[in-house]
Amino acid sequence: MSSEQTPIGATKAASAPKIGFVSLGCPKALTDSELILTQLRAEGYETSKTFEGADLVIVNTCGFIDDAVKESLDTIGEALAENGKVIVTGCLGARSGTDGENLIRQVHPKVLAVTGPHATQEVMDAVHIHVPKPHDPFIDLVPEARGVAGIKLTPRHYAYLKISEGCNHRCSFCIIPSMRGDLVSRPIGDVLAEAKALFEFGVKELLVISQDTSAYGVDVKYRTGFWEGKPIKTRMYDLVEQLGALAQEHGAWVRLHYVYPYPHVDEIIPLMAQGLILPYLDVPFQHAHPDVLKRMKRPANGEKNLDRLRRWREICPDIVVRSTFIAGFPGETEEEFEYLLEFLKEAEIDRAGCFAYSPIEGAPANLLEGALPDAVREERRARFMAVAEQVSIAKLQKRIGDTMQVLIDSAPAMGRKGGTGRCYADAPEIDGTVRLLPPEKASKILKVGEFTKARIVAVDGHDLIGQPF
Repeated sequence: MSSEQTPIGATKAASAPKIGFVSLGCPKALTDSELILTQLRAEGYETSKTFEGADLVIVNTCGFIDDAVKESLDTIGEALAENGKVIVTGCLGARSGTDGENLIRQVHPKVLAVTGPHATQEVMDAVHIHVPKPHDPFIDLVPEARGVAGIKLTPRHYAYLKISEGCNHRCSFCIIPSMRGDLVSRPIGDVLAEAKALFEFGVKELLVISQDTSAYGVDVKYRTGFWEGKPIKTRMYDLVEQLGALAQEHGAWVRLHYVYPYPHVDEIIPLMAQGLILPYLDVPFQHAHPDVLKRMKRPANGEKNLDRLRRWREICPDIVVRSTFIAGFPGETEEEFEYLLEFLKEAEIDRAGCFAYSPIEGAPANLLEGALPDAVREERRARFMAVAEQVSIAKLQKRIGDTMQVLIDSAPAMGRKGGTGRCYADAPEIDGTVRLLPPEKASKILKVGEFTKARIVAVDGHDLIGQPF
């Protein structure tokens, strides 16, 4: 069974029903899982580490690309074989099969219930039918919950903060809006209350996520909300400014993900230069050639992204930009792909990932002419990653000799043999790490979830080697 870890601190009650839980997909799906687990624990359910030991299994699925669909369907099949009582939720739950019927029910007709993403109450209703709840919920009785932030599946020292659900864009390669709907921004007071609770419970890094972080508040026309009696606009800048202030009070980091390069994002960069939030932006460019971006129907495709990057670096020289790209999009010519490689080098993207284009059932891009053979798509992805690695390593080499603040993720034996952490340039699980050498002073102790200073002494692939002091 491949599943998320059972939350630390859970207490066991022999009579309490046990729920097995598997969370697949992106951090946005992970936050949906955290909401469901919080409600389960609030109502007295326990979690099971195995399918066989559970009274029921919940599988939170991903349905974005073919590999994710296969993994989700395989996991559902495994849960059915080992347990028999399975509820399915998540993005794949919203997809239809070839005849218009629900895809999951076509493949696995024995599942008890299927919901789409962001459907905590629907999942709980299905759980109640098949495994009645042991008692009424009181969120303050959940031992491993972090106040109003609820249960988190991440390590104690970092957490994801989802600020909105859905997306207003209709990119031709994407079906997320059909599964998660249009943009719905969370009330700014609720977001800040969750952030404060997380910081107070010891979180040292808050990763802000959504489908489109830059669009926060667009759906409510940036209306004024309230936080601790103060009026605050539901707007990206105002939210980030408040999050930064909260983080400073607790000596913590705020990291921004899924930020589209709209003009108003320029307002955020001075906050990075001031040290209020991390000088790090996750910007999903997807491509660089204007014709490909037009076929992709990408938002902000008219922006001059190179000029924007130069301005950001003028304001905040330390800024790190990570991005994702698609190689082999339908109709992509060799010249358009070469244009992308030149952009990658000129833009000096610090951290870049690339997918070979994969047709997704229901995506408008499937109707475009000029579909490329699988071999060409994979070959271009490999060429892209070779260039991306050269750019990234060249930038990492410049850090040798620098002193950096490192958040410790792993430190066996109190760090006597060294450890692993991340600097401001490294988001968990998707970027590199800082591999910490054994401290030179015997009195130096490394603890998970705490910061240490380290002098960068070498580079190994995408990772830095640091000497803590």
